[in-house]
Amino acid sequence: MSEETSDSDSQDIQEHNETVRALSAGLLQIYEPKLKEVKDNLKELINKQNDLQIAMTSEKNAFSSRPIQEVNEMRHIMPLIVITGLPRSGKTTRAKELEKYFTDNGKGPVHIVSEADCIVRSGYGVKESFTDVTKEKQIRASLKSEAMKLLTKTSLVILDGTNYIKGYRYEIFCTSKNARTTQCTLHCAMTVEQRSSRRNEITQNATTSGSDLDVDTFDALCQRYEEPQDSSRWDRPLFTVYGDEELNLSQINSALYDQAPLPPNLATQNMPLSATNFLFELDKTTQSIVDQIAAARKIGLDGPVEIPQAGMRAEVPSNMSVAQLNRHRRQFLNYVKMHTNISSDISKIPAIFVLKTKAYKDKVSRIKMQMHQIHQRTKNLRTKALEIQELKVNQCATKLQQLHYEESLVANSKRTPRKS
Repeated sequence: MSEETSDSDSQDIQEHNETVRALSAGLLQIYEPKLKEVKDNLKELINKQNDLQIAMTSEKNAFSSRPIQEVNEMRHIMPLIVITGLPRSGKTTRAKELEKYFTDNGKGPVHIVSEADCIVRSGYGVKESFTDVTKEKQIRASLKSEAMKLLTKTSLVILDGTNYIKGYRYEIFCTSKNARTTQCTLHCAMTVEQRSSRRNEITQNATTSGSDLDVDTFDALCQRYEEPQDSSRWDRPLFTVYGDEELNLSQINSALYDQAPLPPNLATQNMPLSATNFLFELDKTTQSIVDQIAAARKIGLDGPVEIPQAGMRAEVPSNMSVAQLNRHRRQFLNYVKMHTNISSDISKIPAIFVLKTKAYKDKVSRIKMQMHQIHQRTKNLRTKALEIQELKVNQCATKLQQLHYEESLVANSKRTPRKS
């Protein structure tokens, strides 16, 4: 009798479990597609929100960066390599090695401005070029002018010379920076043993062939030679090579062509020709534009504002106050004072000022509005997904309670003894 009772109880439990599994599968079939659809929509909206945030960041960067045309022009300027070192340190050999490498890689034409050739053309001897101050200045000026003349958009210039004065290297750095080109320094260094060997060679050549470079001139250059330092900005990036060491040409190529050129100083830029009362007229014109916009807002006009002197309508956001307009006006005036490439034509100033004040505001407000809408839709979808999940859980719990109740009734009916 007890075995039959246990078999029937196990059968009831098995039936109960099968009923629960069938109920759960049915509920999943009903609500899983809807929940999946809500999750897909939520994922799509989150991705769109991320894209809009990226777009807004790019708009900020584009608004604050320099004009694209100016950047492209800067990229077309070819670089400059300054070689420095003592006599007989292998400068000319390194210059020819660089010329061959860049020519083979299609970075030509490559121009080598040689100090030795300049000394020969000047008619001075090597000794006089380094001992006579006047002649030395003439050689340096000739080298710098020839290098800057060859520094065009289609050529690479290698300045091959001792270049032992750091002030002279700084002058070249300022000139190349003003030309908006990249530059690196190659130091042909020598160890103490190599310097002694070169000194002995100079002594032997001076006694046998009558070379113009004597030991006293070489010793004097060694004493006043100012080695380039990586901590100095006019020597960076610096590449140092000793004797027969292999030159890292790929790093030099990366330093010249993979880096952005330094922007020129505003103090070195030429001021454009403009009227003496240009800033006064500019201030008066922009103030009249702000007054016209404020007067239109005061009488309740929220749409575009007509600017008669510009022959156009100003699309100014309705939520922009007069204080904000005046702040943008002051920023615009400071921008014109600091940047000399703004046109001095007064008739174009209203259009430039209006574009500067409204362009960024319009883009940011539009992107923020789209992000707010996406945020609201995302919030609604999340609420809907939670409601579906809660409804599913509640229905499952209710059905399970019913099954437990029915199971308890069945169990109680089986335990009650039958009356004879």
